[in-house]
Amino acid sequence: MFVGGLCPVGTSLRALRALILLAGFYVLALAVLALLAGAALAAWVWVPPAAALTVTVLCVLLCLPVLRGVFTLGAAGGDSKRGSRNGVPETEGLAVTDAEQPELWRAVRSLAERTGTRAPDAILLTEEVNAAVREDARLLGLLPGRRRLYLGVPLLIGLTEPQLHSVIAHELGHYGNADTRLAGITLRGRDSVLRTVEGFQAPRRKLRDRAWARQGRPAGEAVREGRSIDLRAGGRTGFGYGSMARPFQAYARFYLRATNSVGRGQELAADRVAARVAGRDATASALREIAVLDVVHDFYLNEYVALGARAALLPPPGEVCGGVRHLLADPELRSDLAELRGEPGPGNGSPYDSHPPVAERIRLIEALPDDGRAADPARPALALLREPGRLLVELERVLLTPEALAMERADWPELIHRATHALAEADAEALRTALSEADAKMVRTLPMDAREPGDSAAGAARDLAALLDAIDAGRLWQVADHLPKSPEAARASGRAAREFLRPALACGTRSLAELALVEAAGARWTLSWSTPPRLWLPEERELTEPLAAAVRAALADDPDTAPLRALLAN
Repeated sequence: MFVGGLCPVGTSLRALRALILLAGFYVLALAVLALLAGAALAAWVWVPPAAALTVTVLCVLLCLPVLRGVFTLGAAGGDSKRGSRNGVPETEGLAVTDAEQPELWRAVRSLAERTGTRAPDAILLTEEVNAAVREDARLLGLLPGRRRLYLGVPLLIGLTEPQLHSVIAHELGHYGNADTRLAGITLRGRDSVLRTVEGFQAPRRKLRDRAWARQGRPAGEAVREGRSIDLRAGGRTGFGYGSMARPFQAYARFYLRATNSVGRGQELAADRVAARVAGRDATASALREIAVLDVVHDFYLNEYVALGARAALLPPPGEVCGGVRHLLADPELRSDLAELRGEPGPGNGSPYDSHPPVAERIRLIEALPDDGRAADPARPALALLREPGRLLVELERVLLTPEALAMERADWPELIHRATHALAEADAEALRTALSEADAKMVRTLPMDAREPGDSAAGAARDLAALLDAIDAGRLWQVADHLPKSPEAARASGRAAREFLRPALACGTRSLAELALVEAAGARWTLSWSTPPRLWLPEERELTEPLAAAVRAALADDPDTAPLRALLAN
């Protein structure tokens, strides 16, 4: 998550190398444009006018992706202010001033002095598990500019103060070696090359899709029967796009290898700067902890915040960005987190990756001589902030969309119950619809005096009772036949058809039973930071395992609905 670093090559030499790589793209682009222009001119000299017009139109079409790539140099500069996870966060973040956060600024200035570089002009807090620096350099990166330091709030929540010092020292190392100044040239060149490649590939994909649409049903039958089909992306034009893309693809691979290998060297050098300034053990442990934070933070956003958002609910103010602390502090997760710290993962080792694998970085740091600064217990990095709770609330106002900010707020127990209830309703919807359709079909076959009054009554408990009655009457698979089916399930019959439907039937039955228990017995889903939400009765009786067993019994080949009926009755 640290970005950049120190490299023994001088700034001017590295600037020259970046410019040469960028110039190479333009030389290639001009050569291709000249080739296409020559082909068009030759056509008007050597072939009939109709054919020459066709060749000219084809050459113009092939020129467009190249021209788009060439003219992204200016556009990339405007976009670079909104970066990606590789360096600059996608959003600007919450700026904190020296007057608002004097201790944080004092620490950053002290680290800048010890690193031997100028301190940043602004500090911005973000929601990412990342730290980054940016410099608005001038004259192609040869002259310094305004500096910004981005700090992810999860780092402040999950790291100790010495570990955060190592992260900041790593980032400040970029400034000392002008890595941030040269990043703009490198990113602009990469953007131009990749956009040109995409410019050739996008039309080719469209032509291929049109070819598939033209072949339509015969093509689908050929695929199912294992025969080959002709999908040559639109004939000559598609072949032209593919041929013209190849030299740019080759140069893109070369460009990424060249620039990212430099980036990996800078990363390792920046790690050495961090170890010198903040201590070897603090730097190594920070890398281990960030690997843990990255996993935990993603899990928190996907399983807790997103769960509520699907039901138009948000946790209390400040919890969207700060609630990850609950998982880090949960005693049930300690052993799992310790295992993640011990094995941060080897990484993929791709030559196109701008970062060395975390495990390699840790190994190299721990191989440095002992500096006598052991990673002793220290206060949390969050202690550097004044009024952190207020800052978390302000950060949400900056980062969340107006639509998200307008969502209803609920405390965690209420959010988990209501959001899980909404999910259960969605999961049970298909089965309830199938049950209604099957019942309607059966009712239409009955005489009027045999129909039950109140058949339109709603309620999960009633629907579950109707499903259990259908199971006891041997009509389960008649109901299941009304469930949505995949094409394979629709073609299947007998036992195979039942096995296709069984997972959806089990999911729907379990969700319907959960809704019935909430409705009839006052059951609620409870919050846990170490397990999925679990359904409990008011008398503190946990229902997850008994309910799963009862559903399995009701849907078995020899069904028994008594356990599920007993749960409802009790």
